[in-house]
Amino acid sequence: MRKTGDASVAPTQKPSSPLTEKKQWLLMIIFLLIAVTSVMAVVTQSQDFSIAEFSAYVQGASIPWLIAALAGMILFVLFEGLALLVVCRALGCRQSLWHGWVYSASDIYFSAITPSATGGQPASAYFMIKDGISGMMSTAALTANLLMYTLSIVIIGIVCFVFRFDIFLAYGATSKILIVIGLCVQCGLAFFFFMLLKREKLLSRICHFVLRLLCKLRLLKNCEQKQEKLDTYMQNYREHSRYIAGHGKAMGLCLLLNLLQRAMQIAITSFVYAATAGATASTALDLWFTQGFVNLGATFVPIPGAMGISDYLMLDGFDNLMSSGQAVNLELLSRSFSFYGCVLLCGVTVLTQYFVVKKRGKMKC
Repeated sequence: MRKTGDASVAPTQKPSSPLTEKKQWLLMIIFLLIAVTSVMAVVTQSQDFSIAEFSAYVQGASIPWLIAALAGMILFVLFEGLALLVVCRALGCRQSLWHGWVYSASDIYFSAITPSATGGQPASAYFMIKDGISGMMSTAALTANLLMYTLSIVIIGIVCFVFRFDIFLAYGATSKILIVIGLCVQCGLAFFFFMLLKREKLLSRICHFVLRLLCKLRLLKNCEQKQEKLDTYMQNYREHSRYIAGHGKAMGLCLLLNLLQRAMQIAITSFVYAATAGATASTALDLWFTQGFVNLGATFVPIPGAMGISDYLMLDGFDNLMSSGQAVNLELLSRSFSFYGCVLLCGVTVLTQYFVVKKRGKMKC
């Protein structure tokens, strides 16, 4: 549900707060409008949907399975936080579990409300730097985690294709195209992030190119001074990225946690279906693979634009397994847990930690 367009965070030691910029509140309003529009589109395109039936659908749901869906939502946030903590500890910073939760929540929340998911990693970096982690160390850690996150999407996508190709074939032509493009884009991004981590000269060239361009456009002043600072930052990044690359066990654990994060988010749909229809193990597994294809097809278009694509792919996939009315109900309720509720939870976390950081000031790693 995030961030395919967010390659790295700008190296800086004095990050601006993501909540003090007025445009963030405007983006939040735009996000809400897009979310409402997306839900209305799902509801209106189905002739079998009614508010009364959806209300009965929710009221008749099994509480234990809904709790499982809620737990899946929480674990989705937690697993990314744990993955970031693993990388940070490999770099010598031992942060608490709460800090990891905040880094993950800020990434998810700002990836959801900003165009092309560009706000996620800078927001995480803001809180990491406030906790005493250097700007370059934050960049290296976030890039490493983003590589593993992208790899986890590719791995699960390949698993879906290998074991349940029949589910892919049941999708409509447009959905198939979106899913294949999603897999190709994720493979390309995985290679790009790998190059950033293992070939730090690539990142250096990108940063220097952007800096020269901004100087030529006269959007920056004191270019020589900024060039010297960038050289210093890149030297620090080179040291941290090489240090991370030398911790194979930490990177392996980071990949495992990202796989668990992605698998848990996908499983929320199966939990919701079990709560409302008493799904058998076979049906729940079919839904897991169906949702796996949905996530793969939606990830190449960053949120908030991906919301409509996710809804479209979910309805297309669910229609192959159940009636149209049941498909709409399942889509709305499962998305309430896996996306809308998750974004709300992360937003509350970010707001809470922002006031904590504002009151306590900067810490030491």
